Amino acid sequence: MEIISSYGYIFIALAVVFGLYMTWGIGANDVANAMGTSVGSGAITVKQAIIIAAIFEFAGAFIAGGQVTKTIRKGIIDPSSITGSPEILVYGMLAALLAAAIWLMVASTKGWPVSTTHTIVGAIVGFAMAGIGIDAVNWGKIGGIVASWLVSPLIGGTIALILMLSVRKLILNTEHPFLQARKWGPFYVFLVGFIVSLVTLFKGLKHLKVDLSVPMSFVVATIFGVIVAVIGRAMINKVKVDEAADRDFHYASVEKAFTPLMIFTACAMAFAHGSNDVANGIGPLAAVVSIVGSGGEVTQKAGLPLWILVLGGTGIVVGLATMGYKVMETIGTKITTLTPTRAYCATLAAATTVVIASKTGLPVSTTHIAVGAVMGVGLARGVGALDLRVIGKIIISWIVTLPVGGVLAAFFFFTLKGIFG
Repeated sequence: MEIISSYGYIFIALAVVFGLYMTWGIGANDVANAMGTSVGSGAITVKQAIIIAAIFEFAGAFIAGGQVTKTIRKGIIDPSSITGSPEILVYGMLAALLAAAIWLMVASTKGWPVSTTHTIVGAIVGFAMAGIGIDAVNWGKIGGIVASWLVSPLIGGTIALILMLSVRKLILNTEHPFLQARKWGPFYVFLVGFIVSLVTLFKGLKHLKVDLSVPMSFVVATIFGVIVAVIGRAMINKVKVDEAADRDFHYASVEKAFTPLMIFTACAMAFAHGSNDVANGIGPLAAVVSIVGSGGEVTQKAGLPLWILVLGGTGIVVGLATMGYKVMETIGTKITTLTPTRAYCATLAAATTVVIASKTGLPVSTTHIAVGAVMGVGLARGVGALDLRVIGKIIISWIVTLPVGGVLAAFFFFTLKGIFG
């Protein structure tokens, strides 16, 4: 307790700096994942992606992100044995933030799309093993995370493949593809509004006193989907046939008709990401602020003050603007060639998988889902449409994320303990 009272302000200052660094990494990697399909397909520019992310990531974090965050990410460790030594948890959270931030920076520099969640979980496990003991780790949860390396891309890829085959059957392989795109476009826009509303409602808006039953959530999502479909229809109807472009590429006008859909999906993915992952990234920061503010009380949940959400949102937008282009390039162009129709299917598949996971408790990663979905749309054209070398590198980066986060966090934990202890 004495260490907390002596160095409290220093701990908070370090938590703010490390938290900003960590959220910068989330922006450079995780948000770049969500935006990669839209940018890679040519539907929006990098500058537009940054503006969309700035608005909708913030909106997602504020509206659906919640005011409370679990201090111990996903109940991955049990801190009950160190309630008498809260400074150990402070060192651990600071070490986890710094370790996760460094790994995200390295991965983003290389253009590897890795999971922010898995990075911070690996870091917290590393600190727990070093500072509390192996028994403090919930190894069942770790098993679930390892399973998600297979489950996430498989579900995302399967849904993307089904969506792509439906677009092919209903639109691309017909006598008048452009007219069919106009006919079916509003239905596909409806799906975007419907699915993202479900993500938000299922994740919960309890802090806004909105807690709907499952049937009621479906009704509200349907209404929202219809509204979005009406707006989408108006945008699609403004798209004109480009005969010159169609001579070079038979489906050029169809792809143009799908561009408004991609703008909707980009906004939707940014909102869904903000509501799910912004608070997760700043959980350890909230934990440090909570422990210092309470004079050393260790709890499983901590309040999420407005300034922490603003800090998280700012770090994310700066990260996307400065370094996000590398991961966007990997997702958008290197795995397979994306067009607006393919990118739409991949993005909607990713959002749909998040809905399924949030209701069934499947251990999934949004990053792995996004990569799997892009692979799924590529697979619709055959294995030859995928760059297996790039996919191999991505899978290796996933496997090393947990141990690298853990080793770095253990090192920083002992360093901080040595400095302040």
